[in-house]
Amino acid sequence: MLSYEEALHHLLAAATPVPEVKWVPLAAARGRILAAAQQSTVTVPPLDNSAMDGYAVCCADILQSGVSLPVAQRIPAGSVGHALTAGTAARIFTGAPVPAGADAVVMQERCEHGDDGVVVNHVPAPGENIRRAGEDIVANTEILPAGIRLGAAEIGLAASVGLAQLPVRRRLRVALLSTGDELAEPGQPLPPGSIYNSNRYVLRAFFEGLGCVVTDLGRVPDTLEATRAALREAASGHDLILSTGGVSVGEEDHVKPAVEAEGELGLWKIAIKPGKPLAFGKVGARGTAFIGLPGNPVSCFVTFLMMVRPFVLKRMGVRRWQPPVRKLISASDWLKPDARREFLRARVAEDGRVELYPNQGSGVLTSCAWADGVVDNPPGQAFRAGDAVSFLAFADLL
Repeated sequence: MLSYEEALHHLLAAATPVPEVKWVPLAAARGRILAAAQQSTVTVPPLDNSAMDGYAVCCADILQSGVSLPVAQRIPAGSVGHALTAGTAARIFTGAPVPAGADAVVMQERCEHGDDGVVVNHVPAPGENIRRAGEDIVANTEILPAGIRLGAAEIGLAASVGLAQLPVRRRLRVALLSTGDELAEPGQPLPPGSIYNSNRYVLRAFFEGLGCVVTDLGRVPDTLEATRAALREAASGHDLILSTGGVSVGEEDHVKPAVEAEGELGLWKIAIKPGKPLAFGKVGARGTAFIGLPGNPVSCFVTFLMMVRPFVLKRMGVRRWQPPVRKLISASDWLKPDARREFLRARVAEDGRVELYPNQGSGVLTSCAWADGVVDNPPGQAFRAGDAVSFLAFADLL
């Protein structure tokens, strides 16, 4: 069997980013992957400005508390005052440029109106309550690196330097196939011997959460001809075809011979639990990537997060796909480890420790809804409550 690292290396080696780039307005950029690093053409803030509503002063004029100064000018945000005359103060508001000659701003709460101007009841230090020009951004420096997912902060940062559009990678186009005559759709009667198709909805939610465009080709009849036709349709306009189940050697498992007939296929056994079987290949003249996941719901869930997610993110041009690993204390015993690397469904309890779901079976989808992450457990390693474990949070994986 391939180790997890070996299998992931093979997948990522074939995951070239989509080449197409388009410029989108900031309002449409949320969740997109930035295709090229961005620099600022402006300095932020452009001038020294006031961090408070108050009075701009020269510290040399206020050597003790209670000094009275005439107010020579008023500087609201959006306007520029004139140079401060020695022995005077300027009424100033948050964000307004500090006038030449002033070296501090005294907040208004430490001042009071006097007969001849303002009484300053505080001895300021040079630089007090002044935001220096360029303390946030210096012109011609990089503000956003390529390969990041654009969220509210990144879009706001682009707007703060005047960028109206950003270059982003084209969304990855994914085709989903479900195989198996035993699959029934939610909302329909469940015939004897059938099961509801949960993988179809799990995978669509995963892909859309990552920002992919999904084409759901539905359930493919269990015939070789139908499977080949579905693969040809999927290969013509997509970057990735993903199926669940049917990649075996049984008489009703047609995905393997269909993919081999339409392209090429490798069947891997990966030393992870759940999710040992995985298929990877290419379909059609364009060499559209094909991944076949196991049909058991938890195996499908885990192999997507651990194998498909990194492949998809690299195809999307994401720079860093590795999720953070948290070292936490276990609240549960795990005394019968498997020889394979295990991804155990778990959640963080109120006391900060990690507790395991009692039933770690590959068909128990309840464990995935209950959990908020997985414990990444090395092969053959037992642990007890109180031991440190490696925890991967679902929130960091999606």
